[in-house]
Amino acid sequence: MATIKQKISPFLWFDNQASEAAKFYCSLFNNSKVIQDTPMVVTFELEGQKFMALNGGQQFKFTEAISLFVDCEDQKEVDHFWNKLIADGGEESMCGWLKDKYGLSWQIIPRTLMELMGDKDQAKAQRVAQAMFKMRKIDVQKLKDAYHG
Repeated sequence: MATIKQKISPFLWFDNQASEAAKFYCSLFNNSKVIQDTPMVVTFELEGQKFMALNGGQQFKFTEAISLFVDCEDQKEVDHFWNKLIADGGEESMCGWLKDKYGLSWQIIPRTLMELMGDKDQAKAQRVAQAMFKMRKIDVQKLKDAYHG
């Protein structure tokens, strides 16, 4: 069986914390590891997705124009990733978005949200969307309550 090589990888620009960030992210996700750690570039893998991180200096900063989407199985996973990523200087935003302590934006989204918002009954989907718009961290039970009216 041939191994499929990932052709495209996200490349993240850090001031000088690429190694620290890579190790932090690997500590949060199963099946994750630092592949190579050099003074300039760190290559790491999160759940099978390869990333590269550069110690590039202060010239560029992360913006919300790009975020990493985490597909969470349940509220327990949402809570785990949310709490770890906002710790030590992270920042909550709205609708399941946050910035970690390095300024990188993440979407911590339970699978239930996507399922309920994709319902063919537009009234149910709209109630779920309206409930989500009021949340910072997504609360699965509140989404379900909104869905059922």
